[in-house]
Amino acid sequence: MSKTSKPRRGSLQYSPRVRAKRIYPTLRSFLRTESLLGGFAAYKVGMLQIKMVGNKKGSVLYGKDIVVPATILEAPDLFAVGVVSYESTPYGLRALDSYVESNASIKKYLERKIKISKEKKKSLDDIKKPEEGILRLIVATQPWKAGVGKKTPEIFEVPLVSNIDEAFTYAKEKIGKEIPVSEVFKPGMFVDVIGVTKGKGFEGSVKRFGVKIQKRGKSDKSIRRVGNLGPWHPAKTSWRVPQHGQHGYHRRTELNKYILDVGEAKEDVNPKSGWMHYGIIKSNYIILKGSIMGPPKRLVMLRPSVRPPSGKYDDPQIEDYLI
Repeated sequence: MSKTSKPRRGSLQYSPRVRAKRIYPTLRSFLRTESLLGGFAAYKVGMLQIKMVGNKKGSVLYGKDIVVPATILEAPDLFAVGVVSYESTPYGLRALDSYVESNASIKKYLERKIKISKEKKKSLDDIKKPEEGILRLIVATQPWKAGVGKKTPEIFEVPLVSNIDEAFTYAKEKIGKEIPVSEVFKPGMFVDVIGVTKGKGFEGSVKRFGVKIQKRGKSDKSIRRVGNLGPWHPAKTSWRVPQHGQHGYHRRTELNKYILDVGEAKEDVNPKSGWMHYGIIKSNYIILKGSIMGPPKRLVMLRPSVRPPSGKYDDPQIEDYLI
């Protein structure tokens, strides 16, 4: 009989394994693309199956009818609230100047999250432009237009992936207006998904790292723990030893998710009874191939792929939504 072995789970790349600072992430890095907006936000709805025509060139399934697992996200329009200019320093980016639109049409919702001054102190033209730096757009989600069942928006910054002059021109056009997801993403694009995973609380080493459960012998030792914490010397416990602690609710990034469809809410993507743990999709939606992190209603960030794959694909042809 062959010997079975199973390496323990849990990549040592992620350390320390602690809770995320915030339930929705920030965009730290980005790629310069045709769209000036470096990313978009969407609420996770659930999973479904898509019947489509295989469109990867060179694949044995190319041109054949296939069924693939997919995740649907609801992406209501983002509302541009203001801008922040950053200058490059030897120690990283430093905020130089900012501008927030005080007469926004969604002011009553924004005041749930931040305090907006009644007086308009300056205009967008008065903002200091850095010689070397970046401009970020302050945007707010509009969850009252989605099926998540809340009114308090999430407010965050999205980088404008262009030179400063083009970024300022784009910001002047968009401040105080809505930005639809169709301006940023199209079907057939690859995106990176950044989000916070499901929280599972304090877990032991068996659940957290998949270590082997010890035999139930005559000794009084514990069963669901590692057999040894390390050698006598060095006289300390190594960080490589799997131990108990926080499991889940971590910030993670999944690369190269393929966009199958981007559109407005319709009957094809809504079950008769609504999506379980979510409700009804009321605004724009995005369908990604495969699964992503997090439970339903969690906000995830999408950005154009920073390391897109080299394979060639035709435009996706969806035949049916198997909900």
